[in-house]
Amino acid sequence: MGFLETGKLDQYFLERILGKIEIKDKRVIVGPGIGEDAAVIDVGGHYLIVKCDPITFTTDRIGWYVVNVNANDIAAMGGDPRWFLVTMLLPEGQTSVQLIENIMKDLEKACDELGVSLIGGHTEVTHGLEYPILSGTMLGEAKKDELIKNGSIGEGDLLYMTKGVAIEATSIIAREKATEVRESFGDEFYRRCINFLQDPGISVIKDAKRVRTETEVTGMHDPTEGGILTGAYEMARGSGIGVRIWVKKIPVFEETRKLCDHYGISPFYCIASGSLLISVPSNDRDRLERAFTQRGEKEPRLTLIGEFTNKGGPVCVVENGKEREIHPSGRDELTKLM
Repeated sequence: MGFLETGKLDQYFLERILGKIEIKDKRVIVGPGIGEDAAVIDVGGHYLIVKCDPITFTTDRIGWYVVNVNANDIAAMGGDPRWFLVTMLLPEGQTSVQLIENIMKDLEKACDELGVSLIGGHTEVTHGLEYPILSGTMLGEAKKDELIKNGSIGEGDLLYMTKGVAIEATSIIAREKATEVRESFGDEFYRRCINFLQDPGISVIKDAKRVRTETEVTGMHDPTEGGILTGAYEMARGSGIGVRIWVKKIPVFEETRKLCDHYGISPFYCIASGSLLISVPSNDRDRLERAFTQRGEKEPRLTLIGEFTNKGGPVCVVENGKEREIHPSGRDELTKLM
């Protein structure tokens, strides 16, 4: 029996493992499943949403990353992030007081920006690590009539995405390959790439709140490791239906395309925090599009990239007029560079 490669587990294997879990507590509204961003528990007058996610691809701004990626998953379920715990595993022989203080400042700043309380966790210097690993647990709240579960996506629903692909990946590549990126593209290009954390930004909280308050959304998903195509695959599989994705319609920022071309990786399978995947019934498309254009301020891009198909159908991409079924492995393209 061979060893597994780096990245998310194979979706079919993961489905089999998760399918063996038996939950006897009836207060659990959403448990483990493909395409669900977090667990949901009925605590009486509202739902408690719980999510845990690690940061493993980057060391720079790791505290800021871990707060935001976990908050995104709460928002994608229709909730508001409230409380955060973090486990910090730090490498032996490389950890200084200054490093810990810098991480804590980033954690506190990120929590403060989102109105989240940092309420606990665990910190240790760990044998065998090459770099810091942070694992966060975010707790949030949702009104019972605002919870969004991806299992409700139906045939004929449309698939939209905000902003562009591989926003987080663009910043990570520039930070982790700073010297190479500066030499190949210049300092100004490098600064634009690392600033992708803020502009266009990896937070989806504002967009998720706009969607859930102004449209009848059937699903939302925060695509992270494995990229936008893996995220769309997870949404479809979570609802037991197929999806057809028009690859040429997927927006790719110029900086992202140049970096991916330079390193020979696909932007469609790179870690994609910053974009929000949204499904709506076809008769609600106008309302969703108006929600992103009715304000005078500069709005994030909203793009129709696909449509959900029949129950049990395949997950397909359309390229150059040809339809091709895909089975994402879950392995992120960034693993080729790290």
